[in-house]
Amino acid sequence: MRADAQENHDRVLRVAAQAFERDGTGTSLKAIAREAGVGIGTVYRRFPTREALVEAVYRQEVDRLCASASSGTLRAWMERFVDFMATKRGLGETLRAALTSPEEKQQTRDQLRSAIASLLASDPSVRPGIDPNDLLMSLGGITLIAAEERQRELASRLLDLLTEGLQE
Repeated sequence: MRADAQENHDRVLRVAAQAFERDGTGTSLKAIAREAGVGIGTVYRRFPTREALVEAVYRQEVDRLCASASSGTLRAWMERFVDFMATKRGLGETLRAALTSPEEKQQTRDQLRSAIASLLASDPSVRPGIDPNDLLMSLGGITLIAAEERQRELASRLLDLLTEGLQE
């Protein structure tokens, strides 16, 4: 991809992510194109359907979340995970339609487990033998609580308890 095309692609994804979080996935693709400073044809060339754009936004956000595991603490990453999951809920039915194959879902879980394994291995205060999948499932439960904005503070307190339980 040419540099300018890559820049447009990245800008469309960034704007779409913000629009989906703010207004839901029903946001007009024309509005996304306009805000990104590209024509609607550019959006459709890269993302032929709304579902393709939603999936691309989701994949980019998962990649970012997992990449952030290499810089920072386990506790900070868990906060980012909770926030990510709250944002993902805004993608709702459109995301469920886009991620139809079990392989796609498994790929995401594997990516998250790998990030968690890396964080666990790099934190000397964590007791040995923590299964990354167990931690992922625990975080999933906490994100259900954080789904309601009024419960975000409770989710942070639960992350504190989880973090203490991980300590040696």
